[in-house]
Amino acid sequence: MGRNNAKNIKAHNDKLHKAQENKKAKEIARNEKLKAIAKKFNDNKSE
Repeated sequence: MGRNNAKNIKAHNDKLHKAQENKKAKEIARNEKLKAIAKKFNDNKSE
């Protein structure tokens, strides 16, 4: 039985895609926080 069977490939791809989705979600959340901070800073600066 080879290591590159369908079950192992699927398990690897699922794990990889999950990690990529987590990374993308963290990046989006970080960008939203930075936008909120910048907006708050600019609002305070204009007053």
